[in-house]
Amino acid sequence: MKSKKPEIIISLKSITKIFPLEVGGAQQVLFDITFDVHAGEFVAIMGPSGSGKSTCMNIIGALDTPSGGTYELYGRNITGLSADELAVIRNQHIGFVFQQFNLLAKRTVLDNVMLPLMYRGLPMSERVRRAREMLKRVGLEKFENYLPTQLSGGMKQRVAIARALAGDPKLILADEPTGALDSKMGNEILKFFKQLNHDMGITIVMITHEFDIAKYASRLIHIRDGHINYDGPMPKSDRNL
Repeated sequence: MKSKKPEIIISLKSITKIFPLEVGGAQQVLFDITFDVHAGEFVAIMGPSGSGKSTCMNIIGALDTPSGGTYELYGRNITGLSADELAVIRNQHIGFVFQQFNLLAKRTVLDNVMLPLMYRGLPMSERVRRAREMLKRVGLEKFENYLPTQLSGGMKQRVAIARALAGDPKLILADEPTGALDSKMGNEILKFFKQLNHDMGITIVMITHEFDIAKYASRLIHIRDGHINYDGPMPKSDRNL
């Protein structure tokens, strides 16, 4: 009996992106981007500065829309949705982890983790329960009343991960998640992502420009000049990319 293939979480088909220029004309930054990401994968999207990887991330995260092609998330075509509809998609289906943490400096750690749940309209008791559960998962349950300014960089990123997990997403989108951390803290965060992927089966798509970070993933999609020039298992080095 054949085993069932994992669910397709992300499906990009012939995605293009064109930005108008202030002086007239336009610049195309993505060309025929096509790939699927299945449930349970840990994928790194890598490329040099200006390659188009950040634009690709914005489309995957429903933060921007493509100029052409189709994007299906959990089997639903979201290509033509309105800004309000995309905001709902982001809140309900994607956990975000950003390079600069994006924490509210004057709100406690617990408040920061609860924030996405407030937009879902969940009652306070449920928000608190979920937030505390996620803080415990990232090892910060004793810091719920601290302010972000009282935490180290690595702790701030773990708060951001707890916030991403609080909504129980199947997908985490991590944009340069170690960019603001030293190498030791960065490696700890990357190991934690690997653990989340392995133990909880969470699908992770990580954007980076460094191979040493990308290699924590099991699959690499490399973008150069707006084109995919490699999509496959993580290579042993980046020499041939």
